[in-house]
Amino acid sequence: MVKSVLSQADIKLSDVDLIAYGRGPGSFTGIRICTSITQGLALGQSLPVIGISTLATMAQAAIEAGAQQVLAAIDARMGEVYWGQFIAVDGIATLVNEEVVSAPESIVLSLDETQTITACGTGFDAYPQLLEMAGGLTVCELAKFPDAKYMAILAQQGHLNGLSTSVDELKPVYLRDTVTWKKLPGKE
Repeated sequence: MVKSVLSQADIKLSDVDLIAYGRGPGSFTGIRICTSITQGLALGQSLPVIGISTLATMAQAAIEAGAQQVLAAIDARMGEVYWGQFIAVDGIATLVNEEVVSAPESIVLSLDETQTITACGTGFDAYPQLLEMAGGLTVCELAKFPDAKYMAILAQQGHLNGLSTSVDELKPVYLRDTVTWKKLPGKE
């Protein structure tokens, strides 16, 4: 797949200056796959890396579509959502407070509720009651899933701001530190 993407862009891996990767939050398996591919490519070419939030990537897509305030939420399963609040600062999705994993009813808005708040991500499909927050949110369907095109915008800005690192400092973000699994009866 990497060869195919490079071929479509008419470049070689040796032409790449920086690798941006989706650092999470998201599924554990997806984050691990992304991290391992990034490590392999970056180590093989001695390239710097920059981790980009999947929530910020979706918020950037909404901002590119005209949003000024964004609530991004991804279904985290187990009755929870990964969520973050973003505002547009010079056209760039900028995190307000921190990214969180919580029950949907625990979301507390820090955005200006007198202005339009745009919703993006799969969390709103899983928990449609979230759309009623702040008197009703505006959905941006374009930003339901992270898109590399918008991640690239954030990566370029982050690199200009000195946020890229060596591959040794690559850090996936899981948000959910512990998971309690209920064992089946007789399997304790």
